[in-house]
Amino acid sequence: MKVSLLYTLLTLACGSLCAGDAVSLFDGQTLNGWTGADGAAPGAGWVIEGGVLHLNGTPGGNLLSEKEYTDFDLEWEWKVEDGGNNGIKYWVAKIGSKEWLGIEYQMIDDEKHPDGKRGGSHTTASIYDIKEPAADKPLNPPGQWNSSRVVVQAGKIQHWLNGQLVCEADTTSDDWKARIAASKFKSKVGFAPGKGRLMLTDHHDKVWIRSIKIKEL
Repeated sequence: MKVSLLYTLLTLACGSLCAGDAVSLFDGQTLNGWTGADGAAPGAGWVIEGGVLHLNGTPGGNLLSEKEYTDFDLEWEWKVEDGGNNGIKYWVAKIGSKEWLGIEYQMIDDEKHPDGKRGGSHTTASIYDIKEPAADKPLNPPGQWNSSRVVVQAGKIQHWLNGQLVCEADTTSDDWKARIAASKFKSKVGFAPGKGRLMLTDHHDKVWIRSIKIKEL
């Protein structure tokens, strides 16, 4: 076999194997793989009902993945209550030895929640407080399931909603730096370091999440 052909075959094999398959981050029965802040046990507000992870409106605290991720393809399904607010964060790191912060995929009632009503980068599928999603995003109303996806690779991030790419950014660009400088994170040294944990947030509203899976890229 020629060396060039062998190299091509090995490259293709690595492309299919090295990236790995998608794995579930929620088994529908336990919170294995997730902890509260600083290793604490998840709060009582996080309950599992019929294979769905539900934050029931009582304190649950933020949930952090035990594992850190750099480049990945993350998918999940979710719904919020009428007037509700929640989010999933990534590249989460402890900033200033006290705050767990990361880039947030916003999940909110755009029409009724006070933050959602601000519009722009505070609405569903935004890069929260950094970049607004497309105006024509296909969002289902509170009480109905939505499908979301975050793809992160080589510093570029994409937010998908119900099969449509609705927001993207290049974290290595000058535009990103300008957006951070204009955001609430401008003074947070070390924010979005390019790797970190995932976070299921507790914004004190009811949310339902299922089918959480991730593929490392």
